[in-house]
Amino acid sequence: MLRTLVSGVAMGESPRWRDGRLWFCDWGAGQVVRVEPDGATTVVAEVDDMPISIDWLPDGRLLAVSGQRGLLLTVGQKSEHAVLGEGRWNEIAVDRRGNVFVNDIGFDFPGGEFRPGRVCVLTPGAERPREVAGGLQFPNGMAVQGDTLIVAESYAGRLTAFDIAPDGGLANRREFAAVEGSAPDGICLDADGAVWFADVPNQRCVRVAEGGAILETVDADRGCFSCALDGHTLYITANRWGEDGAGDGVVYATEVNSRASTSSAAG
Repeated sequence: MLRTLVSGVAMGESPRWRDGRLWFCDWGAGQVVRVEPDGATTVVAEVDDMPISIDWLPDGRLLAVSGQRGLLLTVGQKSEHAVLGEGRWNEIAVDRRGNVFVNDIGFDFPGGEFRPGRVCVLTPGAERPREVAGGLQFPNGMAVQGDTLIVAESYAGRLTAFDIAPDGGLANRREFAAVEGSAPDGICLDADGAVWFADVPNQRCVRVAEGGAILETVDADRGCFSCALDGHTLYITANRWGEDGAGDGVVYATEVNSRASTSSAAG
């Protein structure tokens, strides 16, 4: 059963569990928010833009993608970590070496003409990111487990996996799972190597194994944009809009059968 952990969210994305708390971006309000187990919230940072997604470097610094300005920001220091440049920047995932993967959906959503997107990497010490994968059909949530990067392709109804080289290069592109009829958005990994993905149009989160077997589904009453695991608790950022266009965003929590991975980053 879903329980509402946080309400009044303008547009929530990129939930992360770290240090016993949930963190997420409310990019509709320009905020990075930390949530206590009892649901109490603290605004960790105000961003003069849309903080689309967040993840931590190995040294503990928190990074946020500033979508409209094309910047990678260091949260809490009010400083630019890197200039991403032109693009429709979206999700971030960091590996254990400090390689920062950021994807670019490739076109102006929702009104622009579709063009394939890409994944870029910013390696430690680099000033600008470089492209490491292209031709992606609306790249969305990403997750790192060991030396593998998994990317949700929302317009293709699939999850795509890559091997990560030490220099951040991506190789051995392959289908992790086909999820036809779904539009996978934000994702996270569990301890068994399966992926939970949020599915906005179908108002649900789905757990899928490599190869495509559906293992578990959580239904909601509004579009699910992203998800994160802690223990056996799945956290979901979800939203719906009234006739006046006003959002009704929440963070849900629910108990699931799978348990969180202790060695992965997700978005």
